[in-house]
Amino acid sequence: MKQHNTSRQDAINKLLEMVKSAWKDINEACLNPTEVPMNFLLRVVNLVRMIDVLYKDEDNYTNAGGLMKDYIKTLLVNKMSARIS
Repeated sequence: MKQHNTSRQDAINKLLEMVKSAWKDINEACLNPTEVPMNFLLRVVNLVRMIDVLYKDEDNYTNAGGLMKDYIKTLLVNKMSARIS
C-alpha cells in the first residue's frame, strides 16, 4: 500500500485479482499436457487447495476454532458414505 500509494481496499482487490489469475494458470496447466508428470501436478494443486481453504476469507490456520474446526470434524469424525449412485 505504501509502495504504490493506494488504499487498503485497492490492495485487497489487486490481491484477489492475482489469486483469480493464478487459479486460471493452475487449471490451464492441469488441462494441457506438459513435461511435468500429472502425479506431481495433483500434489501441487492439492496443496494450493488447502492453502485456499486455510486463508480464503480469514486466517483459519491461526484461528482454527470456527470454520476449520467444522472442516476437520467433517473430515475425521463424521461418517461418510462411500457408495456411488
